[in-house]
Amino acid sequence: MLQLYRDLSYKISKLVTASYSTSFLIAVNRLKPALRNAVYSIYGFVRLADEIVDTFNCYDKKTLLEKFENDYYDAMQQGISLNPVLYSFCETVRHYKIPDELIRAFLKSMKYDLSVINYNSADETNEYIYGSAEVVGLMCLKIFTENDEKLYSDLLVPAKRLGAALQRVNFLRDLKNDTQVLKRCYFHDMINQKFDETIKRKIINDIDDDFNSSYPGIKKLPSDSKLGVIIAYYYFRRLLDKIKRTPAEKLLEARIRVPDIVKLFLLVKAYLVCKLKLV
Repeated sequence: MLQLYRDLSYKISKLVTASYSTSFLIAVNRLKPALRNAVYSIYGFVRLADEIVDTFNCYDKKTLLEKFENDYYDAMQQGISLNPVLYSFCETVRHYKIPDELIRAFLKSMKYDLSVINYNSADETNEYIYGSAEVVGLMCLKIFTENDEKLYSDLLVPAKRLGAALQRVNFLRDLKNDTQVLKRCYFHDMINQKFDETIKRKIINDIDDDFNSSYPGIKKLPSDSKLGVIIAYYYFRRLLDKIKRTPAEKLLEARIRVPDIVKLFLLVKAYLVCKLKLV
């Protein structure tokens, strides 16, 4: 009967993914079936932690995040959890030998969101991005490489660069909410200067560098994983293109998104590129 609970746990992690990010759901659904549940479990874990620090404003966030962390490590020790998302994540961590350092780095960045308002230097921003995004990419890479340690080592740097690019695009997309609602500033350039086209261009140049550096790694991914990653890559590059065309002041007024019809086009494009072995 434990198999029934295991199946339910992965289904709930998938439901969390579907509820919060249809774009990510589409990308994950294009992975090899055996890999999908594992990636859903990662998304479920990081999403719950992110919800604690970003949206549970009427509750004691610090206590909730500490409990979430303790419950995870208890589940790893006991081999079971009554939290289905934690249980599915623990199963994935054990099966794919995900290093604990990655999980601790992620939780460290989540703790920063409880206390740090401004990131005052590039080093501070980069440390946060490593924990909040790069390590999530590395967790997924452990799944994509299916315990092939040499391939994982070869693709580690490109995976980190892709994670950093996606996170910085998210920062620009969510600039209004981060600065006005959450009262956070992830870009040190904005501490003493109003966000303008000069700052925007500098940030975008860094993102373009990360995207360009990540692409050779994507080309080396196993074919069973490549399509899903290419979909995410195309989607975020298109989102960045739209941000480039949006005046700096407008990014402070509204959240930028890619229309569903464009997402469908990008899905077809990614499928054809992979099918024809153009990447």
